[in-house]
Amino acid sequence: MKKYALVFPGQGAQEAGMGSKLYESFSSARDVFNEIDDSLGFALSRTIFEGLEEDLTLTAFAQPAILAVSIASLRVLQNEMLGNSFPMPTVSAGHSLGEYSSLVAAESLSLRDGAMLVHLRGKWMQEAVPEGKGSMYAILGVDAEEVKEICTLVAPNAECQAANFNSPGQIVISGETSYVEKAADLAKERGAKKVIKLNVSAPFHSRLMRPVADRLLYQFEKCKWKDPKFPVVSNAWAKPVSKTEDILKMLFEQSYSPVLWHDSVMEISQNGVEDFVELGPGNVLAGLIKRAKKGLSCISGSTPESLEIIAEYFTSIEDK
Repeated sequence: MKKYALVFPGQGAQEAGMGSKLYESFSSARDVFNEIDDSLGFALSRTIFEGLEEDLTLTAFAQPAILAVSIASLRVLQNEMLGNSFPMPTVSAGHSLGEYSSLVAAESLSLRDGAMLVHLRGKWMQEAVPEGKGSMYAILGVDAEEVKEICTLVAPNAECQAANFNSPGQIVISGETSYVEKAADLAKERGAKKVIKLNVSAPFHSRLMRPVADRLLYQFEKCKWKDPKFPVVSNAWAKPVSKTEDILKMLFEQSYSPVLWHDSVMEISQNGVEDFVELGPGNVLAGLIKRAKKGLSCISGSTPESLEIIAEYFTSIEDK
């Protein structure tokens, strides 16, 4: 069978009403949403399906909501569209919180534990930095080394740092607002094509998130972990991991370390994988993957219609 990678989106992909058609159409999807509601002790599904857009921008809701839609999409393919014909991925990866979706998909972490972890992760990220004290900006058109140099110049003690290496021309910086703004201004002076302030509630993947990592490490001990059924590429290391002890280390470091997404995609492709399947809301990862290297392809899905297309793709590669 042809190799493929299963990938899962991170925060920012959420939108009000996402997953509602899956919930209405498939019992497997309903089971996922109901199990997450039960594990969290409140009706997250109601917030997703009936809430306002601003409700889902709250990190504590957005993170488990995206995980819910991602895993519901996977379960519909596994249990109702393909059954035993669902092909095991060669490898998996997820962007930031999407790494937790990958671990649930690989059965390293249960759905209940995964939902609780990302809910607490989002809550603690929000609490770690007072509102307005942290910011994130996307820098477009400046290479990674120059962005790192800019951050070092304006923030020698890492008050601002590169946080997401999404693609060679798209780097996100994160940290204390005053330093991040200075870095954004310097990037403009150095010819950045665009500098965009991100609508986020905290400076994710910066050293300001270290207290979150410490709290998560304690919470990890309350969860049941298994070695994943297929390797999961770490955001923090851009390397595949297959053992529980490494997973716990990578998730700890991931909280305050940069997301090495471009390097992760290149690592996957160097192992002979050219096809990617993105499960969850939106198609942001598909765009980043296709720009990473010529010849890579990605299809995305989280609706009945788009998952049918993915099911057809899986059927077509079964004998290759």
